[in-house]
Amino acid sequence: MSFFEIIAILTTLAAIFGFLNARTVRLPTTIGIMTIALLFSLLFIAVGSIMPAVQAWGVELLRGIDFSETLMHGMLGFLLFAGALHVNFDDLVGQYRVIGSLATAGVVVSTLFIGTLLWYVLALTPVTMSYGYCLLFGALISPTDPIAVLSILKSAKAPKSLEIKITGESLFNDGVGVVIFMVILEIVRTGEPVSVAHVGGLLLQEAGGGALFGLAIGYLAYRMLKEIDDYQVEVMITLALVTGGYVLAEWLHLSAPIAMVVAGLLIGNRGRKFAMSDKTREDLDTFWELLDSALNAILFTLLGLEIMSLDFSPLSMALGLAAICITLGGRLVSVAIPVTILKRWRTFSPKVIRILTWGGLRGGISVALALSLPRGEERNLILIMTYTVVVFSIVGQGLSIGRLVAGVVSSGEGLSAREVEQGGTDDP
Repeated sequence: MSFFEIIAILTTLAAIFGFLNARTVRLPTTIGIMTIALLFSLLFIAVGSIMPAVQAWGVELLRGIDFSETLMHGMLGFLLFAGALHVNFDDLVGQYRVIGSLATAGVVVSTLFIGTLLWYVLALTPVTMSYGYCLLFGALISPTDPIAVLSILKSAKAPKSLEIKITGESLFNDGVGVVIFMVILEIVRTGEPVSVAHVGGLLLQEAGGGALFGLAIGYLAYRMLKEIDDYQVEVMITLALVTGGYVLAEWLHLSAPIAMVVAGLLIGNRGRKFAMSDKTREDLDTFWELLDSALNAILFTLLGLEIMSLDFSPLSMALGLAAICITLGGRLVSVAIPVTILKRWRTFSPKVIRILTWGGLRGGISVALALSLPRGEERNLILIMTYTVVVFSIVGQGLSIGRLVAGVVSSGEGLSAREVEQGGTDDP
């Protein structure tokens, strides 16, 4: 099956699922598309049990798609840039302590907690998995997915300060999570310990270097945008910034996702104010919102269809359910520790730990990292657990986070009117 045929099938299915969602269940677009895709996959599997040729065709289609390559080295740059384009930089700076601690120390704490607890749980079952692979699962499932978070928060109507915390963390912690995943994977493959200096150097190169690179290419694009007033060429410049910048960052062994976030923040803030006419701003927003929506629809369609390629067993399903509880526990601990420490210097909105815990959605990045593992029994189990957590996160948490936030805002819990509106104060 050719690349164009695969894209044609996925795009057509995404459009059909989106139409069905808009006409029937009317869930938030990404959740609705993924839910319908899941139901379609289950129906496909049921039909395939009677007509094996049908299921074989579906499995062949999915095997022709390298999900990890498609997301991590294709769609991710566009989605991150589009998301960062509409984030206010001043709001991020005002929450830098919380965002920074959650995106760095929070990911490390979550990785250790989830990996260790999973190792103890597996010891009670017939499954044998090394502690290193348990930590790999912890590393790939700890970062919150910016794609899932950004798309679902649009409909959750969260207070501004809470939205900035969750959005800012999700935009930056995937880069940190990928570096931790790479380090643990290197240890598992070679069997040799890695020094703290090596880990720190890799983190500095990937995350720090990626941020500086994103700032450099973002500023170059900003200067080009400022020199002309042709909205068609200016949209092309931003498109080139994402495609060329992402590839170049990977060639330089820098964090391309972080580079795209920084470049998107620069263009979306300084570029929008000082380098664009009203016409350019309007067309740029329209282009990137359309591209973001289309890619999200295709991505969540693909996530829903992936269930056809997994080989579930009663034990793996039970471990998947256990992984949901373990992951939520890791998220709770990784949020509670930094928030509790920071409460000495700043005031948080009520039930912030509960909201940040439940609002930490997992998505396609976790699945992509799981698919990048070496083939074997460990990979199969980790993939099933990852997929189970992702489905629960997007459907279960995604559908209920809005009601949780609304309950906190409506109660007020002793906040002033201004604090309720903004989701709490965060002044030192």
